[in-house]
Amino acid sequence: MRGRIELIDMVKQYNGNTAVKNLSLKVDAGSYCCLLGPSGCGKSTTLRMIAGHEGVSSGDVLLNNRNVTNLPPRARGTAMMFQDYALFPHMSCLNNVAYGLKVAGVSEQERLDQALQMLELVNMELHKDKLPSQLSGGQQQRVALARALICKPDVVLLDEPLSALDPFLRIQMRKELKHLQQKLGLTFVHVTHSQEEAFALADLAVVMRDGYIEQQGNPRDIFERPVSAFVADFIGGHNVIDPSRLDALDLSTKFSIRSDQISIDIDDDTYLDNRLVISAKVIDVEFQAQFFYVETELTDGQRVMCFLPSDSVDPIILKAGVTVRLSWQRGHINEFKTH
Repeated sequence: MRGRIELIDMVKQYNGNTAVKNLSLKVDAGSYCCLLGPSGCGKSTTLRMIAGHEGVSSGDVLLNNRNVTNLPPRARGTAMMFQDYALFPHMSCLNNVAYGLKVAGVSEQERLDQALQMLELVNMELHKDKLPSQLSGGQQQRVALARALICKPDVVLLDEPLSALDPFLRIQMRKELKHLQQKLGLTFVHVTHSQEEAFALADLAVVMRDGYIEQQGNPRDIFERPVSAFVADFIGGHNVIDPSRLDALDLSTKFSIRSDQISIDIDDDTYLDNRLVISAKVIDVEFQAQFFYVETELTDGQRVMCFLPSDSVDPIILKAGVTVRLSWQRGHINEFKTH
């Protein structure tokens, strides 16, 4: 299967500033890889270097074991779908999709036939004669995806393709992206700042920070065992706790504990076997249908968020100012390695 990507010690510098730092990454053919991280972490720059739209300061880009570092985008076997879709406003959907084949010298009838097939693939054949301005955001995205696929790339590169869509459409479109990727057996590399989006789509999730990879792996593994406080904070659903100022916790290094693995009850002297216990005060309560988010504050001011099923919460707890007891199993603690 074609579409294997390998980045070797890749560096990108702008005017003496390093945007990507000795980044090495392997993406298996036919997999869905998501690069995620905050703005400025280097994820879009990395994507553009894979595509050939940015030069590499040092290091190598290999596609299908072929060094493409110095090749132009058209010679790489990749296709890129931009954040703003970049459709030609004066062309119909059909001609937008067919444009890549026109540049490649394919005859008019052949390229239009193939373009119609691509529009059928993304359920847009009924809109083939419309201009981009006559389409919704989701429809424009489908056309842009069809245009990216028509030249039969081994690798499809997507730069925050869902960011302009409303929440409901975003969920629908990410399902369609995953379905198409699996149906066609292509390698997708998708840049996003949303951990929810990345975890829903990715076979391989890559969390970036300040130009380097902080953690990579299966999304579930990353969620269950973040390697640093940064990853735990960024992916959400975790509390990062520094025990150094808390006498009640017999731990020496920072750790994370998932919000859904914390129990909360009224503070008393009842002994809890094999659990760490600490006193806290309720700061805020937010109702979210089947769940409550209960924000608490420890004695040293650290905030801890608890994620609790709504049918299991004592109503007494759901009041700001109440003193409560937080507890969790020792086996659920995720301690960070010291460097």
